[in-house]
Amino acid sequence: MSGIEGIDRIAYGVDDLAACRRFFLDWGLRLVDERADGLDFESLNGCEIAIRKADDPSLPPAVEAGPTLRQVVWGVSSETDLAALRAALSGQPGFAESDGVLSCIDPNGIGIAFRVSRKRPIEVAGTPTNSWGRAMRIDQPAAIYERAEPVEVGHVVFFTETLAETTRFYEQLGFRLSDRYPGRGHFLRCSTRGGHHDLFLLQPPGAKRGLNHVAFTVRDIHEVIGGGLQMSRCGWETQLGPGRHPISSALFWYFKNPAGALVEYYADEDVLTENWQPRDFEPGPTMFAEWAIAGGIDGNTRRQKSAAAPEPAKFITEKR
Repeated sequence: MSGIEGIDRIAYGVDDLAACRRFFLDWGLRLVDERADGLDFESLNGCEIAIRKADDPSLPPAVEAGPTLRQVVWGVSSETDLAALRAALSGQPGFAESDGVLSCIDPNGIGIAFRVSRKRPIEVAGTPTNSWGRAMRIDQPAAIYERAEPVEVGHVVFFTETLAETTRFYEQLGFRLSDRYPGRGHFLRCSTRGGHHDLFLLQPPGAKRGLNHVAFTVRDIHEVIGGGLQMSRCGWETQLGPGRHPISSALFWYFKNPAGALVEYYADEDVLTENWQPRDFEPGPTMFAEWAIAGGIDGNTRRQKSAAAPEPAKFITEKR
């Protein structure tokens, strides 16, 4: 099958709507609807982020205690693509069809759905990069962002107890394996050509199901930094970052999320085609991060949080 374009909507079940409201506004999303029982946000291209109370009956069952992600809705290109998926999904637990949305529970217990994509085309571009021998930015300074405005939800990462079974399920829907930790984790992209992964399934040594993180795409490394500094100024806690993943090449910054687990700003991931051959990696800290800052950067001093504040000086290189 083909025609899956990416993540169209995610839905969280949470305990504290007020904290989630503050968090996602600081994160850079637009609040489009607010009710006593939930919040609706969107990214720049219209990807939807729904925040509901954990006991909301419209949500699929949770696979773990506490606030967490309850459903991922994948967007497809056309009604024809949706019809092709119907037969593959109809035998899954919890299958239902309503208002053009096919929903079910995947083998990992996560609620998923498919619909014709409602995201809108937009024109955004990152800052051109000057690498040695290839100057793409001339007579133009690089951007500085005061805050981030995420383009979309780029990928989701789940812990699983059924790595092989869940991977087969998604491959039958048209997902492609990009890279893997043999027996431990699979990076999957939802189309032949596209970003390194839209879904990462991670099987830890102890049996566990649940959310690891949700990743939001931003324009470039400068927006990763600007968004992260804004979150730091607002008092939100860094899990790790900024840093760089060696497997996908993406630059990242992770924060703890009151809606559950972690969220990530990321940019500059690898783009793959049908010519790509999956690679095998051994899990470990150096495979997760080529480099990373523990505790993040203070949004006011622009220094690592654990570092001592510099003495006042006009220039950092000023000698005394």
